[in-house]
Amino acid sequence: MSAPLTPPPPHDPSAHDPWQPPSDTPSAGAHRYDGKPGRATSPRHGWWQEPGGPGLAKEIREAAVVAAAVAVGGVLLGVLWWWLAPRVPLVGDASGTAWVVYLKDSEGEQSIGVDGTFTLLALACGALSALVVFLVRRRGGVPLVVGLAVGGLLGSVLAWRLGVWLGPTQDVIAHARSVGKGVTFDAPLKLNAKGALLAWTFAALVLHLGLTALFGPRDPEDWPQADQPYAPHGT
Repeated sequence: MSAPLTPPPPHDPSAHDPWQPPSDTPSAGAHRYDGKPGRATSPRHGWWQEPGGPGLAKEIREAAVVAAAVAVGGVLLGVLWWWLAPRVPLVGDASGTAWVVYLKDSEGEQSIGVDGTFTLLALACGALSALVVFLVRRRGGVPLVVGLAVGGLLGSVLAWRLGVWLGPTQDVIAHARSVGKGVTFDAPLKLNAKGALLAWTFAALVLHLGLTALFGPRDPEDWPQADQPYAPHGT
């Protein structure tokens, strides 16, 4: 007596068939290939917002905050410049009713030292601001860099005007009359090399670019996901 034969289970051709057409319904979390090489886009994000990153409006707000904070730092630069800059000695002389003011040391380099002090202090402030901005916001972005540059320029202008205001009076004739004939007094604080106003911005951009290139986060490579399974050639 033979045992009854059990029919084999129905063969499912889709289990191992590499040529099975893809399903019409995309899987959850799938990305859509937009036709551009090396990039896949998700339908949940627009051009103004990358997946995992802040939107453009948020970046602009952060850049405005950075620009304002860096510009306020110009107060510190102005005070330091007024305090550390060398003094230019002047002497007043009366010729009748007219007063003449001239340099006490005609070969002195105090005027160059005033510009150099401002430049060095501005470079230091630019490096410090770039380091702080990078530590607070490592991801960076074009709006953030623009805010850092604008803030550095505004801070330099604020420091220049503040230092001049804190320094000796701009009316040298009145000052010479008040101190008397032949008495040495300090010249007004003056920035002759206006290019020093760009030192802060230059240092901030260079250092921030270097820090971002060396220690900034790396974006993962986006590769287009194939809709069909891979099939070796010749099969």
